[in-house]
Amino acid sequence: MSAIDGLPPLREVIRAHGLEARKSLGQNFLLDLNLTARIARAAGPLEDCDILEVGPGPGGLTRALLAEGARHVLAVEKDPRCLPALAQIAAAWPGRLTAIEGDALTIDPRDHLTPPIRIVANLPYNVGTELLVRWLTPPQWPPFWRSLTLMFQREVAERIVAQPGTKAYGRLAVLAQWRTQARIALRLPPEAFTPAPKVSSAVVHLDRLDAPRFPADATVLSKVVAAAFNQRRKMLRASLRGLAPDIERHLRAADIDPTRRAEELSVAQFCALAREFADG
Repeated sequence: MSAIDGLPPLREVIRAHGLEARKSLGQNFLLDLNLTARIARAAGPLEDCDILEVGPGPGGLTRALLAEGARHVLAVEKDPRCLPALAQIAAAWPGRLTAIEGDALTIDPRDHLTPPIRIVANLPYNVGTELLVRWLTPPQWPPFWRSLTLMFQREVAERIVAQPGTKAYGRLAVLAQWRTQARIALRLPPEAFTPAPKVSSAVVHLDRLDAPRFPADATVLSKVVAAAFNQRRKMLRASLRGLAPDIERHLRAADIDPTRRAEELSVAQFCALAREFADG
C-alpha cells in the first residue's frame, strides 16, 4: 500500500510521531497493510460510501479504506498524538479524509458524513462493546449506517454471532441478530498487533436489515434481555421477577415456559416477551 499512497511504513510513522500504544486508551495497532486491506474489503463496496472510522491510531486501516476507494472517511481519534500522522494521510488523499480529535461516545458523526454510510473500525477494546450497543439501539430504525465492520476481541465477536443454547449466547447476540445479519469475516492472532494483546481478535461484519426480524419496542426488548442475562443461570421466572410481580403470567402469555433460562430463548421469543410487556 505504500506504493499506492506514497506514505512511509506504519512502523516509521509510529517512530516519527512517538505513537507508542497506550493501554489506557485500549490501543493495539495493526501494522500489516495486507491485513488492513482485507478488513477494508470485508466492509463491501466503498466507492459510493462515506466511512466512519473510530480509533484510527497511526492510520493503517484509514489508508486501506482510502486505497479501496472510500468516497470519504471521517476518522474520530481521541489521542491527539495521532493527528499529525492522519494529517499526512489527508494530504496524500486530498479532500477524502477528515480527521477530528474527540470521543466517539460523544460526537455525532452525521454532522460530517453523507449517506450511504458504513462504519469500519479497529475499535479500542475499552469502548468497543458500548459503541456497538449504541449503534444497534438508536431511537429510530433503520439507523444512519448501512453496515458495521468492526474489530473485537475474539470472545466478544463470538458473542455477537452466537446461537441460542450456547455459552456465548447473550445480550449482544439478541440485539445484533434482531436487526442485522451478522457474521465473523476475519480472525487475527495476537501477534498481528503492536503491542500484542493477550487474546485473539476477530472482525465482525453486520449488515443492517431495513426492518427488525420481529416486531418489538427496542427499549423494552433491551430491558428484558439485560435482566434475563444478568442472572442467566436462574430460571426466567426468577431472573425477570424484578420487571413485574406477575412475571409468570407474562411468560405464559408469550408462550414461554417460566422454568426456561435466558440462553434457551430465541430472538423471536425475546421479542414476543417484549411485546407482552409493552402491551401490559
